[in-house]
Amino acid sequence: MDQAFIDTLRPHLRYLAADQELRPEDRLRDLGLNSMQAIDLVFDLEDNVGVLLPDDQLTDANFETAGTLWQAVESARSGDLATR
Repeated sequence: MDQAFIDTLRPHLRYLAADQELRPEDRLRDLGLNSMQAIDLVFDLEDNVGVLLPDDQLTDANFETAGTLWQAVESARSGDLATR
């Protein structure tokens, strides 16, 4: 996970302490991300990370953990969404 991704994700995670490291296995719902915030997060990722997540990638599975969301972002960057 790169710093731009983490910096974009962090404000959406109200239960992640300021001094707490975000790990790939951290469950986003447990850290405070709900479905409404996930929509805002998608827009922030588009603006700050420069990636467009297609509608078919906006799944519960992709928003399960920081790592699964990072994988979706990386797949979108590489144009590899058709193989997911």
